[in-house]
Amino acid sequence: MPKKIRELIKDIENHGFVNRGGKGSHRNFLHHSGIKITISGNLGDDAKQYQEKEVKKVIKEAQENENKR
Repeated sequence: MPKKIRELIKDIENHGFVNRGGKGSHRNFLHHSGIKITISGNLGDDAKQYQEKEVKKVIKEAQENENKR
């Protein structure tokens, strides 16, 4: 069962990403290390498989950057 868009947003916010706003159903997130990700879709929509993969990728990248410091 796919995650909801709101769950993806909660996951990335819990890992230090900040919502920088967006237009329409798009939200732009920025991590203090410079990593960016855009998530599209309404909060109650099911996330697409590529969106879940991308969120996992940027969270891992952000954690690796934190460990280097």
